[in-house]
Amino acid sequence: MVSIGLLGCGNIGRVIAGSDAGIDIRALFDRIPEKAHELSRQSGAPAFAEFSSFIREDYNLVVEAASVEAVQEYAEEVLRCGKDLVVLSAGALADPDFRRQLIETARAQKRRIYVPSGAIAGLDSLKVGQIVGMDTLILRTTKNPASLNLKIKERKLIFQGKAHDCIREFPRNINVAVALSLAAGRDADVEIWVDPATDRNIHEVYARGRFGEITIKVSNVPSPDNPATSYLAALSILALLKNMESPLVIGT
Repeated sequence: MVSIGLLGCGNIGRVIAGSDAGIDIRALFDRIPEKAHELSRQSGAPAFAEFSSFIREDYNLVVEAASVEAVQEYAEEVLRCGKDLVVLSAGALADPDFRRQLIETARAQKRRIYVPSGAIAGLDSLKVGQIVGMDTLILRTTKNPASLNLKIKERKLIFQGKAHDCIREFPRNINVAVALSLAAGRDADVEIWVDPATDRNIHEVYARGRFGEITIKVSNVPSPDNPATSYLAALSILALLKNMESPLVIGT
């Protein structure tokens, strides 16, 4: 059984803690202590007010379900303390200098960094771009404007550009763009649309290269307590943890 420390005790943290996937949660930390204490009552795992106490507990892996800022602040210390790391807020890895430093630290400490598939599908297939390259990689995301705190009454394009620029404007909502880029080995072209008629978080991916073409469409149910986050993102973490110690590995 994988033992974890949960960094971030919001909506996704509650999904993880409430699952029956056999995850052993040993410690909880959130920069808002009340959230950690609330989740402690649900899960039975101890909550810590200080990160330094949280990271000293006995477990194998830190699961980040907090924010880009939390990854930037705590990720390197997690690795230096001899623990592996799951990064859901992949937008933090859009900064090449930060990503390079984190990889160097993981290599020096003989630790691993995992990026789950989050709210998208097909990351394994898109890794072929690291081998043969891709001519085209496009992500088109559509969300209800309310999930982005916008009051827009018709379908509208609100962003068009590269993934590394997109994450600066939408750091809590478009981590999938950076995860795609990391998988494929090239910066994705991103469009963000808002549509008041939709109640789903929709991600459409188109990739083209020497291998042929890949088309993916995922229509996500929003998480009950946070419409900006897809329920699939939390489930992808559970799937990663459940299969981490399996002798049979599916996909690349």
